[in-house]
Amino acid sequence: MKVILASNNKHKLEEIKKILSPLGYELISQSEAGISIDVEETGTTFEENAALKARAIYKIAGEPVISDDSGLEVDFLGGAPGVFSHRYAGENATDADRCQKLLKELDGVSEDKRTARFVCVICYIDKDGKECLVRGTCEGHIGYEPLGENGFGYDPVFMYDGKSFAQLTGEEKNSVSHRSDALKKFSEILKK
Repeated sequence: MKVILASNNKHKLEEIKKILSPLGYELISQSEAGISIDVEETGTTFEENAALKARAIYKIAGEPVISDDSGLEVDFLGGAPGVFSHRYAGENATDADRCQKLLKELDGVSEDKRTARFVCVICYIDKDGKECLVRGTCEGHIGYEPLGENGFGYDPVFMYDGKSFAQLTGEEKNSVSHRSDALKKFSEILKK
């Protein structure tokens, strides 16, 4: 079955495709579906933003849609950057800029207070318009410097089991990530 991803983010597309393809789902980006809108993320939670994106694409396509909203929550920063993870260092910031801003804000903070989690909320709308929301997380902490060459976003500074997410292979990351956690929960729902 074909499912439209409410995003053109190639990293998300590949991660989600690797998990859903074995279940018989053909995932395509919204641009591959001929949809060229940019949904404004005005929600205050990951759930609200994921639903906003999925509903906008479903309204246009009328076909099954999956979206996600994800980000990083750092306990010492009261859950920031949270839903503002992508815009944390400004609208035109790079991944490196965002990582550097985060590291600067945690300068001098001890490791035991650098706990963090990646959060991913998946919103799926089936062909009949029925919605399903699933939340996944991955617990870790923020390191002291960017490490590794893989991944994207905050992966170089998010430490999991002694390595940054950017030091993990794609397969290693996909087996433990927040997106993987959400998609595993989602795939269990699909199997029912």
